[in-house]
Amino acid sequence: MYRLKGCRELRKRAPQIALNWFSTFSFSRSTHSVSFDPIITAEDISGSKPAAVQNLVQGNWTRPSNWTTIVDPLNGEPFISVFEVDERGLQPYIESLHKCPKHGLHNPFKSPERYLMLGDISAKAAHLLSLPKISDFFTKLIQRVSPKSYQQAYGEVYVTQKFLENFSGDQVRFLARSFAVPGNHLGQQSHGFRWPYGPVAIITPFNFPLEIPVLQLMGALYMGNKPVLKVDSKVSIVMEKMLRLLHECGLPREDVDFINCDGNTMTKLLLEAKPRMTLFTGSSRIAEKLAVDLKGRIKLEDAGFDWKILGPDVQEVDYVAWVCDHDAYACSGQKCSAQSILFMHENWGRSPLLDTIKKHAARRQLDDLTVGPVLTVNTEALLLHKNKLLKIPGSKLLFGGKALTNHSIPAIYGAIEPTAVFVPLEEILKDDNYELVTKEIFGPFQIVTEYKDNQLPMVLNALEKMHAHLTAAVVSNDVLFLQEVIGKSVNGTTYVGLRARTTGAPQNHWFGPAGDPRGAGIGTPEAIKLVWSCHREIIYDVGPIARNWQIPRST
Repeated sequence: MYRLKGCRELRKRAPQIALNWFSTFSFSRSTHSVSFDPIITAEDISGSKPAAVQNLVQGNWTRPSNWTTIVDPLNGEPFISVFEVDERGLQPYIESLHKCPKHGLHNPFKSPERYLMLGDISAKAAHLLSLPKISDFFTKLIQRVSPKSYQQAYGEVYVTQKFLENFSGDQVRFLARSFAVPGNHLGQQSHGFRWPYGPVAIITPFNFPLEIPVLQLMGALYMGNKPVLKVDSKVSIVMEKMLRLLHECGLPREDVDFINCDGNTMTKLLLEAKPRMTLFTGSSRIAEKLAVDLKGRIKLEDAGFDWKILGPDVQEVDYVAWVCDHDAYACSGQKCSAQSILFMHENWGRSPLLDTIKKHAARRQLDDLTVGPVLTVNTEALLLHKNKLLKIPGSKLLFGGKALTNHSIPAIYGAIEPTAVFVPLEEILKDDNYELVTKEIFGPFQIVTEYKDNQLPMVLNALEKMHAHLTAAVVSNDVLFLQEVIGKSVNGTTYVGLRARTTGAPQNHWFGPAGDPRGAGIGTPEAIKLVWSCHREIIYDVGPIARNWQIPRST
């Protein structure tokens, strides 16, 4: 991203750019249907046909005077202008959040018809995303700003569409299901309710520009909250278009604020507006800082150094190798669930596994985006990390480790071949090496190591020393082995069995870390209730009072 402040020509063009982009969508509503029809294709966005991203506050789309220009991650061409709010423009957002009371936009005792409204909106939005023209548009728009293969980008659209289907109709109000417990005497009952926080904030990263913000945003709305949403500016165009679709499906514009700004401005907004809860998905370093700044009023779905253990029972080598390649290198490794380290039993070391993974990795090409630009680490830093690892005694490069060639990816981004570095288990556990080996590299990069039967406790010790516990996989059908590893590990989303993986979480199960009271989940009713509501107990005690009741002695 490059910030442009003084270019008169671009400043004159920016408002018209935004209006032109808005006009590329046509909207219509009838009694029986809603349509969201993108007239142009995502591929049309370019330097000659730039797009623009606006902000939404108090029901109004706005275009501040400042903007950031986003460059095409494949060729470096400026192709999107993002209108950004600076500190001087925060007051409308602060006022908007302050207008929302702590008891939320709705709750079980207030405006319950909104549960039904949101179920209806979800049904309409799910229907639109199921239409080939709409799903293809969002898939290709994701590819333009966060390059990944068509199938990987479409998977994001598909999961989002299925999530919205899941929470159609009455399913939203079922999230607010309460319970009652008999009291001590007639007329007394205690009732437990799920209660909104009221004004909340959502901060999401670049790597899943549709799935993560939509699932968390809708979860916040379902439970009665008023959110302000910030998506990484590099990809925020995707969510801007999705918000317009949701508005067309009936979502009141005042229900969600959408802000584009830099990190310092967002921090200032959080400190001054004081949302009752903030959901943060992204870097562990930023997550820890926000936890301090916000005095713990935060839920985190932060980064993970995710592990996979291959047990002693070797079988279906071709399948396991394919999954390992997919887990480590799909989306160029830019998933918080990507396979960061592979613990391989020595039996697998004697199999064709590593050679097969290498062959799969070699099939990945920039032409179909099965490997592509790394948006948070440049090539120099990626290769430097590889070289540091290779200085560890016994380490070796298994494959990759070279910069991509014959491309126009800008130097601010990374571009390397899918890479694997072998590091001996004994060396990994040394204090001087452990931090380096377990450093999360958000790119097509993994560590591989090998262990013997009697070294499983060393593997478990390596897991215990890790700080982030998001996803994991134990590839084995040996039940006793599975019990040993599961019982002595903590990752929140753990796949076990021959088909175990670390990536590709669908909408039908919990996805999130464990072992941290601040941990946030996504996707399921349990995740929505945990993150976006708190427990409120209401005790009814209406009597009757006994006719012969007398004032007792003081106690």
